[in-house]
Amino acid sequence: DAKHLVPNKMRDFFCTINLDQEEVFRTQVVEKSLSPYFGEEFFFEIPRTFQWLSFYIYDKSVLQKDLRIGKVSIKKEDLCNYTGKENWFMLQPVDSNSEVQGKVHLELKLNELITDNGSVCQQLVVHIKECHGLPLINGQNCDPYATVSLVGPCRNDQKKTKVKKKTSNPQFNETFYFEVTRSSSYTKKSQFQVEEEDIEKLEVRVDLWNNGNLVQDIFLGEIKVPVKVLRNDSFQAWYLLQPRENGNKSSKTDDLGSLRLNICYTEDCVLPSEYYTSLRNLLLKSSDVQPISASAAYILSEVCRDKYDAVLPLVRLLLHHHKLVPFVAAVAELDLKDTQEANTIFRGNSLATRCVDEMMKIVGKHYLKVTLKPVIDEICESPKPCEIDPIKLREGDNVEINMENLRYYVDKVFREIVRSSISCPTLMCDVFYSLRHLAAKRFPNDPHVQYSAVSSFVFLRFFAVAVVSPHTFHLRPHHPDAQTSRTLTLISKAIQTLGSWGSLTKSKLSSFKETFMCEFFKTFQEEKFTESVKKFLDDVSSTESKEPSGLSEPVHLKEGEMYKRAQGRTRIGKKNFKKRWFCLTSREFTYHKQQDKEPIFTIPIKNILAVEKLDESSFNKKNMFQVLHGEKPLYIQANNCVEASEWIEALCRVTRCNPKRLSFYHPSAFLNGNWLCCKATIENTVGCARCTADVKKIDGDRETERIYSLFTINMSKLQKLEEACGSIAVYQGPRKEPDDYSNFTIEDSVATFHTLKQIIDIVEKLNESHEKYRKKRSSSAKYGSE
Repeated sequence: DAKHLVPNKMRDFFCTINLDQEEVFRTQVVEKSLSPYFGEEFFFEIPRTFQWLSFYIYDKSVLQKDLRIGKVSIKKEDLCNYTGKENWFMLQPVDSNSEVQGKVHLELKLNELITDNGSVCQQLVVHIKECHGLPLINGQNCDPYATVSLVGPCRNDQKKTKVKKKTSNPQFNETFYFEVTRSSSYTKKSQFQVEEEDIEKLEVRVDLWNNGNLVQDIFLGEIKVPVKVLRNDSFQAWYLLQPRENGNKSSKTDDLGSLRLNICYTEDCVLPSEYYTSLRNLLLKSSDVQPISASAAYILSEVCRDKYDAVLPLVRLLLHHHKLVPFVAAVAELDLKDTQEANTIFRGNSLATRCVDEMMKIVGKHYLKVTLKPVIDEICESPKPCEIDPIKLREGDNVEINMENLRYYVDKVFREIVRSSISCPTLMCDVFYSLRHLAAKRFPNDPHVQYSAVSSFVFLRFFAVAVVSPHTFHLRPHHPDAQTSRTLTLISKAIQTLGSWGSLTKSKLSSFKETFMCEFFKTFQEEKFTESVKKFLDDVSSTESKEPSGLSEPVHLKEGEMYKRAQGRTRIGKKNFKKRWFCLTSREFTYHKQQDKEPIFTIPIKNILAVEKLDESSFNKKNMFQVLHGEKPLYIQANNCVEASEWIEALCRVTRCNPKRLSFYHPSAFLNGNWLCCKATIENTVGCARCTADVKKIDGDRETERIYSLFTINMSKLQKLEEACGSIAVYQGPRKEPDDYSNFTIEDSVATFHTLKQIIDIVEKLNESHEKYRKKRSSSAKYGSE
């Protein structure tokens, strides 16, 4: 959210998230506010190098261009200082001199020349090779040129490259020569005097500009290199473009307002897979360790300050290797040992409950979408008043009509849920089956506990949470408005109550804090609701195969607006770019003129041969990729680098089992009778580059690297825990320094000690491997390289 924004009058605001100058996400517009609450979460992989993560606040305009109020820009190197916590940031003015991105490739050389009379002078050679990743200007590739200057206290020699048209990656390949020192016999008077010692004060400056033709040129960034670093040497390097020195310093001191952000940024240096074999094997055998509290996975959750840090990579790794169900069963059994009353089963934030929560988020995404999205869309797009709290009723509201509206929505959501068991993923069913039987074993005299064990997850922690926060589960693109949020909250409360086994009894109803909810639920005291819940819980906690019929609907995977190049299927068809609505299902990839219209073109998934990036040089456009199928390649431009990466991954994932997938492809397009990449003139010739796109799903090595990082951060706790286990095992005596590890679970000190020793040894070996890599990288880095 933001507060105290200028101008000091009620306006419509929205916020964008940018990688350097490229917008990757945009919030909804919050109308008529000075302190807009956005409440939106964005999770994404960053598919390219970047310098700044920026957030821009805009004043929405209907007739004119949206006005940028201010920004928050955080350097990549500083993101770790803000990660995992909320921070208020003061908005900074948006200054064109500070809006830079991209890099420039330079080769610099200092030559000594001998003149005709035998004297020596120095000459600087600047070879500007190319630039990469320059920003778009007004949504289009820029027309860049560079100025190259030799700057000193008394001189400013400047030269200029040619303008390159419509490209963000210009190839200049121009060389410029500058006199650094004069020969001793040089007598001609000049506007400046150059002495030998002045070399200490000279620097090369390269400025990048967009040629404005009839309007003012736009500054794109600069770099400065002191001449003294050359020392008669020659080298080349990539330099990241920097803002001007006065770029972020504004003469204005006005308070533009502030923006509150919660950023979680992780960056992992993933080594080759063989480096992780020992740690991966140790983690994967966790469910076989007796007791489970002595396993590597359990110890990880114990030493991490926030269990969620450990749970996310752990669940992903175990899912990747099909080891999650036995691990969840083992930690759930340990959880149940400490549960004294059946009505509190799985209500805390233990390792077991968090693992199941994370598993449902990962595995149940599509299940939620097919079950709830249609009804959530109806509630958000055609909202009916549902407020039944007498204190919150607006003037003119009728509580009886509102109660009928709420009842209509609750009935519809409840009906969709209890009918959805056929769509529940098999993995979720397997986990629920284990939890159900463990609960029945722990409380053999309570016939209802087997149901409450499952309902506490599927109703309370899955469906009810998705109803109240549809935007976080990708059921809606944005956070709903205040009235709709209130309606969703009331529906979510109702679903929690209906799904809680036995909650419709009179004793339960009397325990409601809100009298109005008690009155509302009196209308639900019908046996059919309890029976529907029981049947649904039986179905989703069964291990019986739920084979869908052959007529089952295709799974909807991804959709969105992008640009496609006309494929020239007709002789007179123009080969231009048009905006289209794309839709990917488990059966086909289609595009449409508009959303909800019939498809113009359809590619069956089985016909897709490869999905690869397309070189920008093909059409002078960024973020392009190609879908290769039986006909001509389909060339598509995404709106930003994140969107392009997500589409490529989604398409690769759904086509990974296609038997005719290609091994080679053309990185560029076939234009004017030849392939731009290899100059071959036959259109259907074999590709000139090996296919690179791979199916990510969940990267096991990356998750293992994340777990290694967590063990490294918490090494002192591991060592103290090892010391405690050794003390208990040898002396059977009291634990030392109880404050440090009294909260740890040590059921078997010998087994725990053995696992800890393995973890510490493995982490130390990985530390050595990472250190070798860091040394290798630093030794190969050059001054000015990225």
